[in-house]
Amino acid sequence: MPKKLERVLPIAIGICLLGWHTAGVAQGIPSRSVVTPSWVTPVIRVQRLQHRTFDSPTVGSQVSYFTYTPGLYDVDQERGFPVLYWLHGYGGGLSGVPALVRYFDTAIRAGKIPPMLVVFPNGLAGSMWCDSKDGRMPVETVVIRELVPHIDAAFRTIASREGRLIEGFSMGGYGAARLGFKHHHLFSAVSILGGGPLQQEFNVNDTPRANPREAQLLLDTVYGGDQEYFRAQSPWVLAHQNADALRRSTRVRQVVGDRDGTLDNNRRFAARLTQLEIPHTFTVLPGVGHNPDAVLNALGEANWEFYRAVFGARR
Repeated sequence: MPKKLERVLPIAIGICLLGWHTAGVAQGIPSRSVVTPSWVTPVIRVQRLQHRTFDSPTVGSQVSYFTYTPGLYDVDQERGFPVLYWLHGYGGGLSGVPALVRYFDTAIRAGKIPPMLVVFPNGLAGSMWCDSKDGRMPVETVVIRELVPHIDAAFRTIASREGRLIEGFSMGGYGAARLGFKHHHLFSAVSILGGGPLQQEFNVNDTPRANPREAQLLLDTVYGGDQEYFRAQSPWVLAHQNADALRRSTRVRQVVGDRDGTLDNNRRFAARLTQLEIPHTFTVLPGVGHNPDAVLNALGEANWEFYRAVFGARR
């Protein structure tokens, strides 16, 4: 198998759909090896970050994940903590984990947000956080049916929807939307950052941030080349199907830069949420492209306000 090369962003908060790379291939169509399931990732050593695995009956092997725990977790042994599930972008996002851990740890230490656990699930390189049609990448099933219960059993969490937020960037933003909308009973808030693919139809000749060959490979690998299967996984469809529940009690935010190639699709999706009367915020950041570092920096204090609104300001 070719060695996979990861794109490192300025603070590397996630690897997105920026052009997929493998050894010997500078850019263009990725090899099939990029999406070969790798259920156990390498260990990353960062203070307060744990690399763990659990036995998955769904895939018949162990599956890894990372969890950040705040300092108070070790001190207050009786306290339950809320959980942020952070979904990585296309490529696996390993290089982004250390900086993201420091980002949240610094904010918690400064009292900007309440102490929380941050879980980084393994979404493989390019699962789109779906169960692939061919069954080889049942990522949604693993995350929802196995990982979430496992986290509540292995850590002192607030084991209810009020104690869970799902968020992600790029592919992870798409995944946060579809998992958060579909499984609204598990998550009280959904944060979609630079999300994609948010188009209604998967047109391989008009897919932001991917050339036609790349888009066709993604369509074939995840959705079995089936437009109906793509639509069934879409946040557009899931928002419509679950609109009543989402209106009642789910906090939704959507953020995208005005120089992001996914802007138009994000704008249309936000308009659809408005038509469905699903309460949400939609923020377009001036001068920001498809870059998670720039997105978070541009949000500034508003980002911390969002987490405080979801989980409260208790320290």
